[in-house]
Amino acid sequence: MPEVSVRQPDALYERVKPFIPAVEWPVFADEVEAISELKRSRHAVILAHNYQTPEIYHCVADVVGDSLHLAREARRLSADVIVMAGVYFMAETAKLLNPNRKVLIPDLEAGCSLAESITPEDVRALRVAHPGVPVVTYVNTSAAVKAESDVCCTSSNAVRVVESLGVPRVLLIPDRYLAANVARQTPVEVMAWDGRCIVHERFGLEAVQTLRREHPGLAVLAHPECRPEVVADADFSGSTTAMSEYIDRHHPAAVALLTECSMSDNITVDHPEVRFIRPCNLCPYMKRITLAKLRRSLESLEHEVEIDPAVAGRARRAVERMLAL
Repeated sequence: MPEVSVRQPDALYERVKPFIPAVEWPVFADEVEAISELKRSRHAVILAHNYQTPEIYHCVADVVGDSLHLAREARRLSADVIVMAGVYFMAETAKLLNPNRKVLIPDLEAGCSLAESITPEDVRALRVAHPGVPVVTYVNTSAAVKAESDVCCTSSNAVRVVESLGVPRVLLIPDRYLAANVARQTPVEVMAWDGRCIVHERFGLEAVQTLRREHPGLAVLAHPECRPEVVADADFSGSTTAMSEYIDRHHPAAVALLTECSMSDNITVDHPEVRFIRPCNLCPYMKRITLAKLRRSLESLEHEVEIDPAVAGRARRAVERMLAL
């Protein structure tokens, strides 16, 4: 079970010095020390997605990982307060799995283009248009959308979730590219919605092929939210955790991660032998989370996540059905 961690700021600088100039570190160190003390006094933990910046990921986070890992760990926490260094749907998921704990999001504007692409009314309309077809909902959605779903999935378990239903046809919403990439791996007919991630849709096949020409032997790892032609051309496709595991296993001489920029920054710390080529794109939502906002959130306990109980019960069932697989 994750424990609240209090760390010595100066000892952490070795992990982030490629990204933070020495002259600027004292400012970061003050924030890190304050956050560590607040975590201890509040009996709080910080969950951080792999897309958070290195000073958050390496210096103040208690649990790091992709959406599935954070969801699993959220269930096992004993802390009184959970702070999500991620985006709002992730904080909602933590609240669904910890209904009696205080869950905070440091910035209410830390949203997600996928979550914003579909509403509960849209899901109900899909059910009317396709009666009897199960709805598999990507975790990158609001709790209200999850509540209209049969089961949730993440990029790492989408194929397994789809096939677990034992039906010939499913609706996989809202990411059209994830749905297309899943459809290539299963005989189940996968019907999609037209949502897209503003980060991953920007990776194009021509740019990836240019990278291969410029860096012979380059290993290209693509997130399943990328366009199908990009995923098909990649050497490997998987969640952020799966990408990290690929590097752990294969130790490529050079690698390009087709995902959010901070992913490469965070992994490179533990893989100095790997040359990271960075054709990355920033997520403006993830970057709304900062050390200063984390500190303020812990100081004031502001931006607490609340979910209508009528919605929460149904959304929780969809998430727990996924976690049970």
